[in-house]
Amino acid sequence: MLTDRMSSRLQTLILAGIAAALALVGAIATAPPALAHDDLVASDPVADSTVAELPAELTLTFSAEIADDEGANVVEVTDADGADLTDGTLTVRDNILTQPLTGTPSGQVTVLWKVVSSDGHPISGEFAFTVEEAQPTPVPTVTVTITPTPEPTASASPTASETPVPVEASGSSPWPWIIGIVIAAGLAAGVVYLIASRPRRAAAAEEGSDGASEGPAGR
Repeated sequence: MLTDRMSSRLQTLILAGIAAALALVGAIATAPPALAHDDLVASDPVADSTVAELPAELTLTFSAEIADDEGANVVEVTDADGADLTDGTLTVRDNILTQPLTGTPSGQVTVLWKVVSSDGHPISGEFAFTVEEAQPTPVPTVTVTITPTPEPTASASPTASETPVPVEASGSSPWPWIIGIVIAAGLAAGVVYLIASRPRRAAAAEEGSDGASEGPAGR
């Protein structure tokens, strides 16, 4: 009898436990969504994405509204060196959190966030995205064209054979010789004339002297 009673009680406890477990599972399965914790459903920039430059702000979108109390939500955005990239106070509107950003990082950017969900429980998470390395600004190449300065052309100096020599300045001019010959010829002609006329002049002189001597005697 005692054994039967114990077996009956044990069966009752087992059945009660099974019923309680089924009730708990049913309650969890039929619980309204508001009882579940909120989750991060989207971000801009997207997790594990690559962007050309750091955007002006980071946007986090959750599955339900989050608390907007001062200090309830925290967002940290840092570059590869750990420098803070946040700029100003974050804002919350319904289920969207916005954090202004600043800086010119390159490489991986890490985002740490913590918010208070609609059920009052804090939730947090972490993700990263990459900012492309800034390309150096190309420096325009300046091509300098050097135009050679033309050398002055030396004017051709006339050679000795090309320089006209005045006739009177040249030692080889025949005019002095011609003039000398003419003068010499004139002198020679004068001398010849004097020599040739000398007998006649002598004869004339004798006749004149004879006539002079005869004149007085005839008177």
